[in-house]
Amino acid sequence: MTVTVERLKKRADFLRVAGTRRKWVTDGLILQGAPRPGIQPEDQSAGEDRFARIGFTVTKKVGKAVVRNRVRRRLRAVADLLAPDMALSGWDYVVIGRQQTIERPFDALVEDMRTALRRIPDAKPSSADRSRPSRGRGKAKGGKRQAGGSVK
Repeated sequence: MTVTVERLKKRADFLRVAGTRRKWVTDGLILQGAPRPGIQPEDQSAGEDRFARIGFTVTKKVGKAVVRNRVRRRLRAVADLLAPDMALSGWDYVVIGRQQTIERPFDALVEDMRTALRRIPDAKPSSADRSRPSRGRGKAKGGKRQAGGSVK
């Protein structure tokens, strides 16, 4: 069954997909996936919202702009090849490029994406990353709120 594939463009959608912490890591890419909220299973729906959305991101750790753009183009080519046949309708995917993506042979990238698309629906959500500090305000060093206005 072929699925219509659209692009994921809004930051809020990228964050929602990442927030589910459902991902599959391969040598050439990382695939995150999440079902869109409010979408019914295919057997209960009347055909509405029968498309998948895919977004792409590559961090600055991978390289400068030219390298990141090349990685993104390679990932788009792989997704355009496989997503219509393998992506689940009603799902959003985020493909994250890695440093190995640029040198990885195209056939290996295709196989990486095929494996990730097959495995992502059954992937268990990963645990929260405890090495990162939590964002927000409220507590100063030492775990207690500072009284007064300025900290010396």
